[in-house]
Amino acid sequence: MIDSVTRYLLDPANHDTLALLKGLRNGLVYGAKIRFPHALVMTFLFRDGSFTSKMKFVLEATQQHSWNLGRFVFIYKSLLLALRKLQGGKESPIDAFLAGTAGGYLIFGKNNNINQQIVMYLFSRIMIGLAKLAVQEGIIPDPPQDPFPLFAAVVWGIVMWLFRHHRDTLQASLQASMQYLYNDSDVWNSLRNWIWHNK
Repeated sequence: MIDSVTRYLLDPANHDTLALLKGLRNGLVYGAKIRFPHALVMTFLFRDGSFTSKMKFVLEATQQHSWNLGRFVFIYKSLLLALRKLQGGKESPIDAFLAGTAGGYLIFGKNNNINQQIVMYLFSRIMIGLAKLAVQEGIIPDPPQDPFPLFAAVVWGIVMWLFRHHRDTLQASLQASMQYLYNDSDVWNSLRNWIWHNK
């Protein structure tokens, strides 16, 4: 039995289908690994409610992140495979963009807190990637010194200005973190809630 399953797994004729299923599996596992600890910490730090309601929220957030990522991987890999077959077994440089765009719209297009966090995380990474690509391609000159300190200063300046004057424009979990760091630290009425927890 195990030998026949192994033969099936190693048969090149089954590779594409099995790669789709393994991509789905890896997306589910990775999504759970990333979201569970994040949701656990953020929920117990910033949400009110019973232990049961907090754990329910953590598990729902983990399930959503995991399921979205798994489905995205499956759709992306399926579309890449379909496009490659349509093009006689060759992949075009635009195929990854097309498959990613379709998967992103279908899976991450719903505007909710988890999708916002994922998309914003990716947005920050691609902006840095595009800047590096522009330097590599000679579109912009290689900076004479590391631009990261200036980039960090501008990002922090903007986020603090937004939090202070237009808080509602920021994502909910960022607002909660910043509330704890910057506003809750202004309030106490005893040694206990100055040292241990906020009022």
